[in-house]
Amino acid sequence: MNRQKGLYMGTEVNEKWWRRYTRDRLFMRGNGEYWYDRAGFYFLRYLTKEPIFIPFQKIVEIKSGKWHAGRWAWGNPIMKIVWKKGNLTLSSGFIVTRKKEEAHNIIELLKSRASPQIS
Repeated sequence: MNRQKGLYMGTEVNEKWWRRYTRDRLFMRGNGEYWYDRAGFYFLRYLTKEPIFIPFQKIVEIKSGKWHAGRWAWGNPIMKIVWKKGNLTLSSGFIVTRKKEEAHNIIELLKSRASPQIS
């Protein structure tokens, strides 16, 4: 897939907006580019060298919302990827488009690539 522009909103622990995950380069919000391949979803923030990587096999759920990690997205849909890292359940939020229908299509495409238990 070609890289697309997006915004990383942060990562929550157990989907609690006040519990931000701050390890593994997941603490800093920012603009960047996202893409995906057979292995998973990637997001490279501008001015960083290593992308955030979420393996498809670790994804529990993908959904959308208007708030994430204590931030409102100015009415834009936020794609929330709920995934497992060790014994933690994390929720990473991304704005991948400003259009609700387009965000829905991206979410459905990623769900189809992720583990079979995702509905």
